[in-house]
Amino acid sequence: MCGIAFVLSGGRIVIAPSATAAAASGTRFSEEGKGVTVAELEAALRRRGPDSLGNHRVRLCPDDTILGDAGCDGGDDVVGGVGAAELCFIGATLQLRGAEPVSQPLVAQSGSVLVYNGEIYGGIHIDIDGNDTQSLLSSLESCCCCDPHIVVRDEAYPCCESVGKSVPQILSTIKGPWALIYWQTDSKTLWFGRDAFGRRSLLVHWPTPDDSRFILSSVSPSPFSRNNSASEVNGLESGADPDFSDHTKVSYWEELPCGIYSVHLKDLGNNATCMKEGSVIKVMKHDWTDSSLHTLIRWERKSVVPIVDGLIPDQSSVDNGNHQLSPSFSNSREAEDKTSDWLEKRDQQSDFSSSPANCITQSAHRLLIALRESVMLRTNVNRLYQADLNKLADDELAPIAILFSGGLDSMILAALLDQCLDFKWTIDLLNVSFDGQLAPDRVSSLAGLKELQRISPLRRWRLVEIDTDLANLKGESEHVMSLIHPSNTYMDLNIGIALWLAAGGDGWVNRSTCNMQESHRYKYKSTSRVLLVGSGADEQCAGYGRHRTKYRLGGWVSLDEEMRLDVQRIWKRNMGRDDRCISDHGKEARFPFLDESVIKTLLEIPLWEIAKLDDPVGKGDKKILREVAKMLGLREAAFLPKRAIQFGSRIARESNRKNFGSNRAANQASAGSVEVHQHTR
Repeated sequence: MCGIAFVLSGGRIVIAPSATAAAASGTRFSEEGKGVTVAELEAALRRRGPDSLGNHRVRLCPDDTILGDAGCDGGDDVVGGVGAAELCFIGATLQLRGAEPVSQPLVAQSGSVLVYNGEIYGGIHIDIDGNDTQSLLSSLESCCCCDPHIVVRDEAYPCCESVGKSVPQILSTIKGPWALIYWQTDSKTLWFGRDAFGRRSLLVHWPTPDDSRFILSSVSPSPFSRNNSASEVNGLESGADPDFSDHTKVSYWEELPCGIYSVHLKDLGNNATCMKEGSVIKVMKHDWTDSSLHTLIRWERKSVVPIVDGLIPDQSSVDNGNHQLSPSFSNSREAEDKTSDWLEKRDQQSDFSSSPANCITQSAHRLLIALRESVMLRTNVNRLYQADLNKLADDELAPIAILFSGGLDSMILAALLDQCLDFKWTIDLLNVSFDGQLAPDRVSSLAGLKELQRISPLRRWRLVEIDTDLANLKGESEHVMSLIHPSNTYMDLNIGIALWLAAGGDGWVNRSTCNMQESHRYKYKSTSRVLLVGSGADEQCAGYGRHRTKYRLGGWVSLDEEMRLDVQRIWKRNMGRDDRCISDHGKEARFPFLDESVIKTLLEIPLWEIAKLDDPVGKGDKKILREVAKMLGLREAAFLPKRAIQFGSRIARESNRKNFGSNRAANQASAGSVEVHQHTR
């Protein structure tokens, strides 16, 4: 996990979404930024990347010359030289992958600059113990340097065939979460963006009359999530691109929509839309060029409606490819064989015949293989990370932790992690409660721990009980408010606080519960730097109550449409917020259910095998994951109902009482959707 940022200032340059460039040309902007400073950005990013912090500055003159790096200052970001533009790159690193420490920003021999926050699990070759950022920079440096704003589509670049791929073509192939900012010096082009599902946060500040700078950042510094939630942007919203905004008042920060973007800064003087006011540079959004990625983004399922409504269709009515291993798994025989062998040891053999009764079992087996491979990719403890762990005492050796409610999703992740992780490591299970031992998630976590101990008695499982009282959280709540920004509802804040506290891992361990030799309860803070999170399971497997409502009112088609909407908006509703809250502790959130191969596998399975919402809660919702749980030997967890973290931890109840007087009053006010800064008791 890293924290990245970029500031473009000086030179009277205004960056605006393409549809708003004309409107921006008539807006008077200040020459100096009055908003966030580089020093404030660095302080916020350092919490995400505590191992190193660096910056690099490029000065670009109107005559197209580039001045040398002098380092970014921490003050008012004033740029020397009339008409010069300053490009300031900031990178803070949490070192988890690679054989040797690597500090960001990375600067190539050509002068190109890269700050990257992500992991690469496919699409670009990474050597064993290689570093993702270095490998990505090497691939990007081989790209063609055509002006990206003069071609209609990336494949039409005139020099791609003779020189190499375009930047969008390289980025479209990456499997895994990412956000990046890349300065391609030869073409004078700034590239930036985030992966198709928004699994890594990237915020954008579009220029305003008060602060004309263009800023990108993984997180908002605290002062600029408060008192900057509704800045007026004169003219910028008229006819705006709907991807960016549809309001006349916008936040200082916005979530950058998923995608690949570029800004071409060559010949600044010639590109001025309004010479008196300065150069208005438009942003270009590029198409994803990988066809398989397009399929996932569209989220189109092969089989939605059974031939006879309410009955599982004959096998011949199901797409012939639904029960074949996809090409991405055909090269993963080792993972498949290990899973099959393990299933036999669990006496969970199934007759994988083509009879209709076995369709769900076959599909669940396919999903189990995909999930296991996803967890394995995300839990490899490489040489550099192991070296850090070896400095710890034996009872602290827990490289990977799970945000653990004891529910279906976290239990599946725990069982799969047990298969993938060397037995010398302890697994930390992080559970947060705002009602002590009485919170539903605490009750289920204790039951879940016993079940994990039953299926894997040789593993050291450590349940970390993180207990707190909302009334005692003051400065912490304000800090989390800055992390969730630009999200600003009570529901966002409640979820954010619960995630932030759980990720911190600062709680208590009961030795007797965890089968340790002594029986007392002791204070413990988890040192795990990688956290597995179950995000994406409910969206893809019909786990929400609204899915049941949509199915009841509109049948299979309506259910499929609602699930597609959930997946396509997960970047804005969940992922950016959750990434910022978890990463604030210098820890990296990884989301196995949102792996590209897992998404692909689920889309190839008929919807009636994913969920059967005529059945009761705890049985028909997320039906396929319940089958996976049974295959893993998780008999009790397979029947647990869905419970959101804000309810399972009971923070929502405590928040309702504190801010609205009672649960009843909060329900009448629809408290979850109320904006925090607009509500006063």
